[in-house]
Amino acid sequence: MTGLTNTLKTTALLAALTVLLVLIGRWFGGTQGMIIAFLLAAIINGGAYWFSDKLALSMAGAREVSRHEAPQLYHMVAHLAQRAGLPMPRVYLIDTAAPNAFATGRDPQHGAVAVTTGLLHLLNDQEVAAVIAHELGHIKNRDTLISTIAATFAGAIAMLADMAQWALLLGGFGRYDDDTDDGGLAGLVGGILLILVAPIAATLIQFAISRTREFAADAAGATISGDPLALASALRKIETWKQRLPLATNPAMANLYIVNPLDGGAIVSLFSTHPPTKERIARLEGMAFARRAMVW
Repeated sequence: MTGLTNTLKTTALLAALTVLLVLIGRWFGGTQGMIIAFLLAAIINGGAYWFSDKLALSMAGAREVSRHEAPQLYHMVAHLAQRAGLPMPRVYLIDTAAPNAFATGRDPQHGAVAVTTGLLHLLNDQEVAAVIAHELGHIKNRDTLISTIAATFAGAIAMLADMAQWALLLGGFGRYDDDTDDGGLAGLVGGILLILVAPIAATLIQFAISRTREFAADAAGATISGDPLALASALRKIETWKQRLPLATNPAMANLYIVNPLDGGAIVSLFSTHPPTKERIARLEGMAFARRAMVW
């Protein structure tokens, strides 16, 4: 059921991106603009499906490591993947002191797990294993594709906003209409709206997708590692350390990480791509308590 739901979400995202680009093309270029925008949407959609994982890893500055380069990390991932019943994912390191991690890949056969060097240094082995198990939970739940496409979608929307801003500054806005040529003001208004609304739309898209999947991945990760308290402790540490060691990343990538690396205060937190870390910790501690009660 989860796989089907994520497939439907992925299709809806790609369709929405196509419609958005075509409408923008129609607004600024008439029929010719629609054709160009549709071709651009087809290229972006294809790239989002086949190459979004590579793009995300590249944007994060991740480098693939082998069992010889990082034997302890590699064997930990291999052991947990076996426990989860998953193919061995590719393993990546991100050279930054900030502790965090994410998973990507269009399906379990093309999964990848990326962790920061800071995560390995600041967390103990049990906590690192729990974080990796959480990321494998994303792969097992087949929501890595939808998450990465959401990041690509958000990046595309941000790119459109930047283009609109430059066009506005350079005086390039002038709405084309097949029936009338009086659209200069309309084009200006449309450009301003695009600049203002696009970032909000990108955040809402990620917000709608990411929050529920984090709870599911926490539960799956706790089951895979067998240690929900270790994951709770890891989340607590990552949340604490992100205040001291902020992770420099593209905002479009924020939804991929186990803890949102961006911190925008109380108002922005309402639109965070992740549920509150305290709530996630409370749920994991509840899982641990329930397990102990079953044993007793």
